[in-house]
Amino acid sequence: MQDSQSYAEGDNSYDSQYNVKIVEFPMTRVAVLEHRGDPDRIEDSISKFINWRKQNHLPPNTSATFNILYNNPAETAPEDYRFDLCAATDEPITENDYGVVAKTIPAGRCAVLRHVGDDGTLNKSMAYLVGQWLPMSGEVPRAFPLFLQRVLFAPAVPVQEAIVDIFLPLQ
Repeated sequence: MQDSQSYAEGDNSYDSQYNVKIVEFPMTRVAVLEHRGDPDRIEDSISKFINWRKQNHLPPNTSATFNILYNNPAETAPEDYRFDLCAATDEPITENDYGVVAKTIPAGRCAVLRHVGDDGTLNKSMAYLVGQWLPMSGEVPRAFPLFLQRVLFAPAVPVQEAIVDIFLPLQ
């Protein structure tokens, strides 16, 4: 499990733009490519996963895109970094040359914060959710890492118009 407190470090200047909601997240079956190792090589994993999605007819407009964040790359040795690339699907995942496997994002209560903009400021939004909102909310995190749903992203929209929902699982 990713230490959600690690995202609480850093820039503590937050604007009032953050709006956190509590939602009931439904159990979601996902096809997963597990990126393990240097975060600077994640583009290789993304390309591989895109190719798998194309071959399996799971484009982002029909199959929701998620990322599961096990570690904060700023605080994790490159060889220990873990990040899952996910596509929602109810189809069985058969053994394949890409290493894509089946997993489940569990159902349950989650705090969700919508981030609009490029990934360069995503850590600031996660830091607010974990470092500001969580302590003030009285909520307790659940034993599942932060995860993202990529609602809109390049090349469908310019990077500054990307939308990412950040989910913090709660007890």
